[in-house]
Amino acid sequence: MTEGRPRRVPRQARSREKLARVLAAADRLLAREGVEALTTTRVAAEAGVSVGALYQYLPDREAITEALAVGYLARLEDLMDAVAERAAEEAWDDPVGLLVDAFAGLYRAEPGFRALWFGRGLTDGAREADRAHKRVMATGVHRILVAQRLLRDDYAAAVACRTAFLAADAVLQEAFRGDGAPELLDPVKTMLRAYLGQLPRP
Repeated sequence: MTEGRPRRVPRQARSREKLARVLAAADRLLAREGVEALTTTRVAAEAGVSVGALYQYLPDREAITEALAVGYLARLEDLMDAVAERAAEEAWDDPVGLLVDAFAGLYRAEPGFRALWFGRGLTDGAREADRAHKRVMATGVHRILVAQRLLRDDYAAAVACRTAFLAADAVLQEAFRGDGAPELLDPVKTMLRAYLGQLPRP
């Protein structure tokens, strides 16, 4: 088991609900006060559970922050899956703009995610999860652009999509870091359209 992950996964519905409540409480604390607030004592108090109950699943700050990180990344991947499903059924005038706007919206809606990613609280396990996450997201971009008949379903296009995703991810993070720089969103759309637009089409 990777260090920092939940000590055990709850099987009973009541226990799963308790863990979800704990993570929601941790997310609120993280958004309000930053990573330093994520002690087992503070999180337990915020969630209305005993420290002993919390300790069954999340024994320390690393476990709490890693569980939050995995949850945030899962929501991003769920959003990518939802967009990919739509892309297979619809024709879009501007897939790049739609993707950037969708993920910018999630950044805006997740202050806890921003506090964790832009702070100093990422564990080795969270960083490992993020590396795997980036591969999943790049694959999602490729799926969408293939479905929209903008790119070929081949290795070169997959590499281009990974490059485009990594570049866009870096700009999105900068756009929402600190006071934010939302003026970066339109230029990154222009950059991505130009880069992806020069690739061979099907």
